[in-house]
Amino acid sequence: MSGARKIRLVVLISGRGSNLQAILDQAARGELPVEVAAVISNRPGAHGLERARQAGVPALELDHKNFPDRLTFEAALIELIDRYRPDLVALAGFMRLLTAGFTDHYQGRLLNIHPSLLPRFRGLHTHERALAAGETEHGASIHFVTAELDGGPIIVQARVPVLPGDDPDTLAGRVLEQEHRLYPLAIRWFAEGRLRLDGERVWFDGKPLAEPLQMASCG
Repeated sequence: MSGARKIRLVVLISGRGSNLQAILDQAARGELPVEVAAVISNRPGAHGLERARQAGVPALELDHKNFPDRLTFEAALIELIDRYRPDLVALAGFMRLLTAGFTDHYQGRLLNIHPSLLPRFRGLHTHERALAAGETEHGASIHFVTAELDGGPIIVQARVPVLPGDDPDTLAGRVLEQEHRLYPLAIRWFAEGRLRLDGERVWFDGKPLAEPLQMASCG
C-alpha cells in the first residue's frame, strides 16, 4: 500500500467527525492511499475540525449561515474545495442538501455515507424509523452523490441485525461500527482505480454493478 499513488481527498463534515477519524486513522497507518488535503465544516466549532487539526490536516470553517442563499454558499464552498485540488470529495456527516450545480461539478468524485440500507429510509432519523417499521436488519450505505436526497447510485452496504430490545442508540452504535469499516473501504477502491461512476451506473473492477456490493462478501 505504501507504494501506491495517493489521491487527494477533501472531507466535508458538520459534526463530530467519527467517520472522518476512521479515514484519518487508516491513512496514517498507510492502509489507505489518500492524502487528506483538507477538512471543511459548515458548522463552526464542529468537533471533527479538532480531529483534523490533531492529524495535521487543514481544518476550515465555512458557515452556511453567513450566506444569503444556498447557491451563494455552494459557490463559495466549491471555490474553497477546489483550492485543494481534490481527486475525491467525501461527505462525512455533512448536513446540507446540495443542488445539482454542486453535485454536477463533482460528478463521479463525490461520495456520501448514509446510515440505512438505501433506498430505504432516506433522510434523517433512520434508526428510529427502522425500529418503528419493524425491520429485522439495518445498516449503512455508500453512494455516489446526486442532487436527489440520498438517491445517488449505491456502491456498497454493510448490514447489521436489529436485535430484540434495541433502541435508536444501541442500533446506531452497531451501525456506526460498520460505517467506520465501510467508508475507508469504498475510498480505497476509488483510490486504487477499482471504482468509478459512468453515467448513472457504478463500475467495480471493470464491470457494471447490477446491485450494491455487500461488505461481508467483498474485500
